Formats: sequence, C-alpha cells, structure tokens
Amino acid sequence: MIVLLRAIFCLPVENLCSNMMIVKSISYNMHPFFKMQGSGNDFILWDNTALRLPRRFMSSWASTLCPRAFAIGADGMIFLDNPASADLDYTWHFYNADGSRAEMCGNGSRCAALLAYELGLAGKNQTFGTDAGSISAQIKDKGQVRVQLTPARDLQLHMMLTFQENVPVNVHFVNTGVPHSVVLCADLHKVNVSDTGRMIRMHPDFAPAGTNVNFIQVKDQNSILLRTYERGVERETFACGTGAAASAIIATALDLCSSPVEVTTTGKERLTIDIQENHVYLTGKADFIYQGKVYLDTFGLELPRP
Repeated sequence: MIVLLRAIFCLPVENLCSNMMIVKSISYNMHPFFKMQGSGNDFILWDNTALRLPRRFMSSWASTLCPRAFAIGADGMIFLDNPASADLDYTWHFYNADGSRAEMCGNGSRCAALLAYELGLAGKNQTFGTDAGSISAQIKDKGQVRVQLTPARDLQLHMMLTFQENVPVNVHFVNTGVPHSVVLCADLHKVNVSDTGRMIRMHPDFAPAGTNVNFIQVKDQNSILLRTYERGVERETFACGTGAAASAIIATALDLCSSPVEVTTTGKERLTIDIQENHVYLTGKADFIYQGKVYLDTFGLELPRP
C-alpha cells in the first residue's frame, strides 16, 4: 500500500489530475452484474429494479456482452425487473446470446430465482413473470432450485422430416415454454449435434420461430442422457432446462420412461424432471460464479440517464 501511494503521489500534477478524471469517468460508466450458471448454462444477470435499463436497449446489451473472449461471455442475459402485476414477485426479461428475446429458459429460471431471493426481491417460494407465463420457483437446500414450468403444449410424435439427402429423420416435438424437438439415438456420443441440430432447427416445418433440438439416449426407466443444440445460441450447449423437460416428456409419452426422470446433460450435471399430469417440475442446482462491473464505453453501450 505504501509503495502504491508513493507511486501515485510521485506523478506530475497534470498526470495525477488526468488519472483522477479517468477513475471518475470509469466509476460512472461501470455497472454491476452477476454471473451465474445452471447445469453448465451460464448467464449474465442484472438487477433492473436498480439499473433501470429501458427494454429497448436490452437486446443490444445481450448481443454485445454475451460473446465469449471479446466481452463477458454467456449463453444468455437476464434482467430482473419490477412485477408486472400484483400476483408476481418480479418480472424477468430473457435474451439469448444473439440478442433474440426468448419466452422461457429452464436453467436461467433457476439462476434468476436464486438471485431474486438473495437480493430480497422474493422469498424462498416465489412467482415471476416471463413471456411464456408465470413461473413458480422454490429455493431449496445446497443451491438446489425447483421450478414449475408452464404447462407443456403442442405435443407431436413421429414427425418424419426430410432433408436434402432425402433421408427421413424421426423427430418428436413439444413446447415447454419454448419449442423443442427431440430425436432418439442409440449412441449419443456418435451424433453430430452441430450439423444435424442446425438442419432440424432451421427446418421449414418449424418456421418462422425455429426450434431447439435435443438428442437423447434412454438409459433405463428413469434416466436419459441429453445433448442440446440451442436456438439463439446456435451451437451445442452444456445443458438446457426446458430441453431436459421436453426430452423427459417425450420419453414418457413413448412409454420409454416414467416420472421422475433424471437427465444427465453434456456438462455431466443431473437435472430431475417430475411430471404430474399437466404440471412439469424442473429441479437442479444454480451457482453464483462472480459479481463484477462492466465498463460500458468499451462496448459503445449506454445507460440513459433519468
């Protein structure tokens, strides 16, 4: 500390003033965020009740700050905001890494719920608003979070899709807050998730919104392996919560599994999907990685002043 102070005070007056102006500028343009992960899906989260970023800026913040190596890096960005109605504890805004707004994210919802609890925005039992509808969450012990997803809909089994090679692919579909296709595989390790996932994700049958694509291997009556190509991230990710739910729903609909289903993701994390009639519950761990501040001027971003 003494050496540092000496170094500062030995600077010429003009340099000292310049450095003080830089510190003042940085302090104004730096804003705190949280980095969290759920089953290998990582997210940048903001307390927008304090930040107050208008919604029209959120997409550009996500597409600018989510790229890895060049910015903070994440699969998606979440803003926790004031509740849109009296029956909610808070509302979230979720954006994929490419800046597209998504209705729902299972792993992101667990991170959001844990952060909301730690910030005092909600209690251990909470309800928050998403574009897919209201989501209920429960904070459990050891970082585990249980989320009740929106009811599954649009179930379609055995959709035979044909591609340029004219080889039909047996695809199943269900919406668990966001659209998901599911493909059964004999050996999950041999699947080219990037190429096959991209073809199915862009197939005309799913236009214009597209679909997430899940490849699963059934291990036994209560467990499956999962690899997911995520829409909006446009690559294979370590996990997808709504994809795990969709995969479990399809496996049970085909009488290959029975609830509860343990889903092992690419990141070797285990998620539990519990299906009770039309209610779907996702349980898994959410972790805080770090809290930091980002210098907005580096990225040409702005936070409008009140």
